[in-house]
Amino acid sequence: MELHITGTNTELPTKAHSYIKQKLGKLSKHHPDIMDIKAEVAAEKTKSPQQRYLIKVTVNSGISKASFHAEERAEDLFKAIDKVAAILTRQLEKHKGKLYRGGRRNPLARGKFPQLVISNPRKVVKTKHFVIEPMVLEEAIAQMENLGHDFFLFFDANASEVRLLYRRNDGDYGLIEPEFKS
Repeated sequence: MELHITGTNTELPTKAHSYIKQKLGKLSKHHPDIMDIKAEVAAEKTKSPQQRYLIKVTVNSGISKASFHAEERAEDLFKAIDKVAAILTRQLEKHKGKLYRGGRRNPLARGKFPQLVISNPRKVVKTKHFVIEPMVLEEAIAQMENLGHDFFLFFDANASEVRLLYRRNDGDYGLIEPEFKS
């Protein structure tokens, strides 16, 4: 987990920097797949002293690809940090609950992450043999439609070559005319 802390219009004391690290570091307890946290602290000259410090925090998670954002103002920097940490904790717990209760029983909600398993390479598990009869393109289209397939391999009677007819996403047809290397 990466933590990026920036200060705008203010120099962040080391005490505040370590406090932000401590508070936001605890967020990984609530959602263990947090990739990075960006915190921006600003001291603004406002009419109201209760809104002098502004802290914005964005949390990005990895596997669930969710992003959480919180923004708070307070008269004291440490109070603002506490408020933001509470908001983000609430958001992360709510998201974790949605993952678990959502009927999917997502393992992310239970803190279990899928292991990256390097699987065996794909292999051919079935081989089909069929007789190709010479036909024209219109016959091949009709045959493909009758079979309900998205592609059809045929021997073009006009060109005396093998062709592959396929259905495109827009509903039209495509034709592949292979050229053999000599």
